[in-house]
Amino acid sequence: MIMLSRVRSGSPLDFYVPDFSVPLPLPVAGSAVAAGFPSPAEDHEEMSLDLNKALIRHPAATFYARVKGSSMMDAGIEDGDLLIIDKALEPKDGDVAVCFIDGEFTVKRIRLEDGDLFLVPANPLFQPVRVTEENEFLVWGIVSYIIHKPR
Repeated sequence: MIMLSRVRSGSPLDFYVPDFSVPLPLPVAGSAVAAGFPSPAEDHEEMSLDLNKALIRHPAATFYARVKGSSMMDAGIEDGDLLIIDKALEPKDGDVAVCFIDGEFTVKRIRLEDGDLFLVPANPLFQPVRVTEENEFLVWGIVSYIIHKPR
């Protein structure tokens, strides 16, 4: 079980810190899972996988956030999804990032165009935001994984 401790709430994202005190070993099939037709000849030897080790490269700089809203739905990020955010990663053009702008946290794609920085949603109902010197702005962390509940 992933243990979460809430550190901030009330914005479009609820933030949590991971608890690494308990390993998360889960059984995993010994071979890749087929997305087409399964091979009955394959032997399904089980191994274990620790989600903390598999999903988190920088434990001291990693946080979780639960998404509220639909501005990133076309990027596969939906309301209620859990984001794994790595604050140790350097932001690059095209990254999905958690940003702090003018007193609020938001998750958007970072775009650099002709020296300008834009926060771009992945939903046509929302408009990109151009970040200027007048904005209080910080790239808080880069989304490294999205945990999505399919139903």
